[in-house]
Amino acid sequence: MVAPGSGQWGAYRAGSGLAAMGTTARLGANMQRIAPLLPIGLVVAVGLALGSPRSIGAAPSHPRTADVPAIHALLALHRPTFARTGPNADAAPIRLLAARTPLTRSRTVLPVIREAAGPAGALWFRVMLPARPNGSIGWVRASAGSLASADWEIVIHRAQRTAVVLDDGQVRASFRVVVGKPSTPTPLGTFFVVEKLRLAPGVTEGPWTLATSAHSNVLREYEGGAGQVALHGTTGMSAPLGTFASHGCVRFAPAAISWIAGHVDEGTPVRIIR
Repeated sequence: MVAPGSGQWGAYRAGSGLAAMGTTARLGANMQRIAPLLPIGLVVAVGLALGSPRSIGAAPSHPRTADVPAIHALLALHRPTFARTGPNADAAPIRLLAARTPLTRSRTVLPVIREAAGPAGALWFRVMLPARPNGSIGWVRASAGSLASADWEIVIHRAQRTAVVLDDGQVRASFRVVVGKPSTPTPLGTFFVVEKLRLAPGVTEGPWTLATSAHSNVLREYEGGAGQVALHGTTGMSAPLGTFASHGCVRFAPAAISWIAGHVDEGTPVRIIR
């Protein structure tokens, strides 16, 4: 679990390049900017059109939905903005979205599900939200951020205790993992990476933690945090890979989580399936 009040977060390396750089935030190296390449209204349509499943040798099947295409449209926020119940400035606010993430102060990046024109013709995006309840969505003005895309996706097979990492629908790597024990199961659903933290050498749960938009369905609070589920390393942890032993987080071998952190960025979809 992501627990800001616990000691390991004080060991986060601010010099890792993930924190905000001055007043201008940097989009991750693996997140491709596409706004200059396509008219803004076409980006989501392109992503949805590329959502067909692919068979990769003996790799497990990964059925896709229209909300999780092979190329993922993202919105990187430039300023705080309200997520609303509809594509209209008069629609009820759901929550205020910060322009930067709480721990690393990097740009807030949200997966885009679909688009719509508001009453005055302004473009709105329906986005996934990093909030309870799991699966929360809302509408934000397109002008609140800039479009980007990501080709990567992480799929956790809970029953198999394995994780598969895909790039543009192609399986790039698979890993054995630890998932939640029966009393605190890892939640199922489609989520995304909210922020990445590189921890100091030897810190428990290191060397990397990827905080996700998922939250425990059992623990409303965990060590001062909100029960947020993370993908993290096994440094300082004894449960062997391939077991049901966590409080809901997904644990990877240190080399595995380091590889993942080097390839995915904020906004990357994370699907947790049975």
